[in-house]
Amino acid sequence: MKLHRNLVFAVVDACNMIFNEGQYADKVVEKVLKFDKRWGARDRGFIAETTYEIVRYKRLYETIAEVKAPYSRENLYRIWAVWAVLKGHQLPDWKQIEGTPERRIKGKFDELSATRKIAESIPDWMDELGVKALGEEFWAKELHALNQEAQVVLRANTLKCTKEQLYKELLKLDIVTDKSDDYPNALILKRRSNVFKTDLFQNGWFEVQDASSQLVAPFLEVEPGMRVIDACAGAGGKSLHIAAQMENKGQLIALDIYENKLKELKRRAKRNGAHNIETRVIDSTKVIKKLKGQADRLLIDAPCTGLGVLRRNPDAKWKLDQSFLDRVLKTQAEILESYSKMVKTGGKMVYATCSILPQENQMQVEAFLNTEAGKSFQLEKENHVFASKSGFDGFYMALLKKVE
Repeated sequence: MKLHRNLVFAVVDACNMIFNEGQYADKVVEKVLKFDKRWGARDRGFIAETTYEIVRYKRLYETIAEVKAPYSRENLYRIWAVWAVLKGHQLPDWKQIEGTPERRIKGKFDELSATRKIAESIPDWMDELGVKALGEEFWAKELHALNQEAQVVLRANTLKCTKEQLYKELLKLDIVTDKSDDYPNALILKRRSNVFKTDLFQNGWFEVQDASSQLVAPFLEVEPGMRVIDACAGAGGKSLHIAAQMENKGQLIALDIYENKLKELKRRAKRNGAHNIETRVIDSTKVIKKLKGQADRLLIDAPCTGLGVLRRNPDAKWKLDQSFLDRVLKTQAEILESYSKMVKTGGKMVYATCSILPQENQMQVEAFLNTEAGKSFQLEKENHVFASKSGFDGFYMALLKKVE
């Protein structure tokens, strides 16, 4: 592929915003792709994929390039040149990258590949944490899997269509997908495509949702007619899935502390034809108290480190630190203690995270069961999902029942 100057400049602009200004990679890519309306699908793909790849392997590339943060424009070009050489591209004769030592880059790559924390490009503290939590061998496998590019997975909205109908309609648009028996509503894109521009998406036939995330709603065991609460709903990916499983029968209350996220959920629910969702902002403790003992089912999709979804959020590696983990563990425990009171006797709740760390997952559940609030619950089942085994995001979910 010929390297076009304007596309490379866009990648460097994106890296500057992510590395130097601390902006989120997904928002930056979305912004940068709007720089030039003349860019086609291939151009846009190059910008997005190259940016994410450099973010994913930032530590490796900066070590080879011998540069450190904060990065000057010149240093960002050096990092990009390392990426280009390692990807086998012939470097163009540009002033910004003249004198790039190609042979030395390849030699340093071979040398550094033996050091996991540099080769897989993560901070020292995160590597130590992973080894301690999962063991040397399994952490190495999981980390490597989390550094692969994430697949695009669709969830057929069963309020509008079946998975088979969606598969056939996508095929008419030359969008080819794979089916999987392990994920009843999932279709996996064979090649990347801007599915959001299709009438099928605009008409609510599907949502983009990783296959592992699609396991959470069925794990909650909802039935039509129930009163269900999604306590950390956010923009509502799992709420919409739950609503489809409820067949629009019963009541689904979506709670969150961020009103703007719930507004986005309302917009998505309208497109999905999900009419049984009611949103409520958690602006005081009264909101939770009013719902005490009223939920047949409760989903706590808890705030977490997000270590299970590094494939789609690689910049999180550089935003997280040990103090954040400490804070989030405290928040998870507080949410479990407070929100679990909304479950009625005989009802069930799912505690879920997109993390692979035991201290955020089974250890958090064990600690909860030993509290005053947790004594009336029993663990029915749990599911540990790892990227190295599933090929999708890392997740954890535990189903607990409130007993007499």
